[in-house]
Amino acid sequence: MATPDQTAKLKAYPVQLVQQVVWGDMDAFQHVNNTVYFRYFEDIRLKFMAETGVMEILNKTKVGPILASTSCDFRAPLTYPDTIHIGARVTNIQERKIHMEYLVVSEKLNKTVAEGTGLMVYYDYGAGKTCAVPEVIAAAVQKL
Repeated sequence: MATPDQTAKLKAYPVQLVQQVVWGDMDAFQHVNNTVYFRYFEDIRLKFMAETGVMEILNKTKVGPILASTSCDFRAPLTYPDTIHIGARVTNIQERKIHMEYLVVSEKLNKTVAEGTGLMVYYDYGAGKTCAVPEVIAAAVQKL
């Protein structure tokens, strides 16, 4: 379980996920490879999409987000075994964009090991062009 300090930090991230560090994600430098953090961000982004109805809307209308950019600031190396807490929050919604921030906290280290950002642009997959964020999605994000 995350310590009180880390739990307080995570409270600012309404979408959360707890998972184990996997041995196979370690690299030759004996820590979790940097590319794995982007999978952690993907895992929490998918949970965010499930909790806000994004996937349901996408399946019905072919309108959904496409990842335009993502970044990661590495704060400390993760190693196996460990349990991590991943958080996500929306920092800004624009007509066609959703800006997110991510946080990864290690139980073993009792600290933040990574922080990141993501920019999702809304896309009409049927028409092949960007579009507005559906109002129902914007409302679901506000409820978070």
